Amino acid sequence: MQQAPGSISSGPNSRLKLVNFENHDNHISHQTQGLSSDYLVVRRGKPFKVTLMFDSPAWNHPTHRLVLEARLGDLSVRIPVLSPRTAFDPLRWSATVYPGDLHPLSVTVHICSPVLSSVALYELHLNVETPQRRLTYEAGKFVLLCNPWLKEDPVYMPQDVLLEEYVQSDYGVVYMGTETNVVGRPWSFGQYEPGVLEACLKLLQVSPQHLSDGEKDYMARADPVYLSRVVCAMVNCNDDLGILQGKWQGSYEDGKKPTDWSGSADILQQWLSSNCKPVKYGQCWVFGAVLCSVMRVLGVPSRLVTVFNAAHDTNGNIKVEEVYSTCGEKLNLSKDSIWNFHVWVECWMRRDDLSPEFNGWQVVDPTPQETSAGMYRCGPCPVAAILQRRLRTPYDGPFLCASVDADVIRLVVRNEQVVGRMVEPDIVGRLICTKSVGLDRPENLTWTYKQTRSEQQAGFPSSSQMSRIQPRVQLSGSAESRTGGPAPTLQVSLTIDEMPALGEDIRMTVTVSNRSGSPRALLEHISAQLKEYDSSPLKSFWVFHGEVLIPPFEALRLHHFISYSDYSSTVAGEDFVNLAVVMKDMRTKERFLAAQEFSIRAPQIAIEVEGGDGLLMQEERAARVSFTNHFSKALTEVVLTVEGSGLLLGKRDTRVAVLEPGKTIWKKVSITATSPGTKVLMATLSHGADSITASRSFHKLSVLPA
Repeated sequence: MQQAPGSISSGPNSRLKLVNFENHDNHISHQTQGLSSDYLVVRRGKPFKVTLMFDSPAWNHPTHRLVLEARLGDLSVRIPVLSPRTAFDPLRWSATVYPGDLHPLSVTVHICSPVLSSVALYELHLNVETPQRRLTYEAGKFVLLCNPWLKEDPVYMPQDVLLEEYVQSDYGVVYMGTETNVVGRPWSFGQYEPGVLEACLKLLQVSPQHLSDGEKDYMARADPVYLSRVVCAMVNCNDDLGILQGKWQGSYEDGKKPTDWSGSADILQQWLSSNCKPVKYGQCWVFGAVLCSVMRVLGVPSRLVTVFNAAHDTNGNIKVEEVYSTCGEKLNLSKDSIWNFHVWVECWMRRDDLSPEFNGWQVVDPTPQETSAGMYRCGPCPVAAILQRRLRTPYDGPFLCASVDADVIRLVVRNEQVVGRMVEPDIVGRLICTKSVGLDRPENLTWTYKQTRSEQQAGFPSSSQMSRIQPRVQLSGSAESRTGGPAPTLQVSLTIDEMPALGEDIRMTVTVSNRSGSPRALLEHISAQLKEYDSSPLKSFWVFHGEVLIPPFEALRLHHFISYSDYSSTVAGEDFVNLAVVMKDMRTKERFLAAQEFSIRAPQIAIEVEGGDGLLMQEERAARVSFTNHFSKALTEVVLTVEGSGLLLGKRDTRVAVLEPGKTIWKKVSITATSPGTKVLMATLSHGADSITASRSFHKLSVLPA
């Protein structure tokens, strides 16, 4: 409740004293509890109530007329307050007296916005009019959001369980790693944290679209397609006053490592409090998670989606080239690339600008890779259009089709000449997944984006058939040519026997099949390289060279391993390794390549919270975090760090100079939740002079209001 400001012009004797926005009841009715403690937050197309209190009878005086006014900048609309029996008009603003409210000094008014109202912070004014004069009062401000509960709204989602997951839930899981070693990282979307709603509204106000033409921008904000494009561009700072600055290599000392973030609230709060200075630093999952947070706050159902082996096609030909040396070392000679994983967002909306078949999930990708209409943004593009390879469908269809279904052309070069060429059509987009509804496990979405070659003949699998990710034991790559010409007489494949954990040997098998009637003498070259998930590998840290003699019509299995001592100084937990083998036929000089990339499983950090994982606001709890060195050698300069947005202020750490094998380092911290919702406690272990991160673990907590 707030006291009404003074009138703008003199008028009748009765004056507005107080305005009660009925926040508690309205927030429950509009499913907006917790989004703001300062503003009334309501959803478009659904009535909300406001109680007006006067110092003398006014609203029911026969000569008095009440007219509300909703304002957005210079735009305004008059809303006459009508009798209780008047029906709401879904296409325009309307207001009626609440039935049964007959108090002479107050009136409760139900206000309803059009279903296609703009998402924004509105000013509400009240005019008390008589035939002679008019008094105008500033009644206050309210926030209007999209309404996915309303059938007529373009973001309508029909099932409550989906609305709870994709709009109301402040907790998600980011899937990272590789298709055979899927790692789930909890993420707190933070839409109920203080300042997050305000940051989302500020983001809209400082967008280039609003700064160049505020009136046009306000009017366009009714469309979720427009809204998602604006927000997508504003999550990165490449063209504007956006939220996050990206960085993929080098030092992060002047900011925060992308891997150190565990929630969106800290990022949005920092951006808001710094007067829109970009937050350092983000990578794809951070950009995606922040976009998901903003869209959920604005009322658009959204979810994080991970594409494993995502192609970055720079020229739009739906093909990606990889270049290798004759020794199997991957070379940084192509502008195209394949990311081990890439995270983007799907937003749910009706596409009134397209045919109905393209309604539903839309890809929106805020990671700055390529421009779209001159700005670093991507989408919204219907998932259905990507599945059908409708390359002309707006927005950015060719780039997104390539991301999930490009052909990979692997070239072997010697002295700048191509001496081997393989086409692999089934590497990109091997697995696409999101968090399952109500569960902390991945749901397979691959079938919604693409058909495999066999599926194109047999038809689509159903969602129930593909709802779970099937674990695979082996990871293999084949050098058999896919060019459509004669089948090669030599086939080479590379298999990782088991996904290695840090501290274990990396074991692999190279299988060579001679399909000709002659024996063959081969030279075998294997190369292992450390790489970032989104870029080409570094120089090889392990190589092998050998000779192979294979009889006609036989297959050989060649076993190799990389010992922990050979990679311990180079590779850390969750790091990616590119492994490739090149076989050279000594007689024909032909070369055959097989390659694979995999990630190293990190050792676990144990996190235990006394009293369980559910707690009340302001309740103090103890958490114990520990790590035991199961490696065969001692770790030096070990640091165990604990942090958690909404649970701890800053970081807590403990250090030991040497952690011998079998010994444990631990840290006990006191946590107190400052707001309700899902919180994530994160622990990180680093060691060595260069502070190599060996492991990172997360623990989810549910906080209830006190």
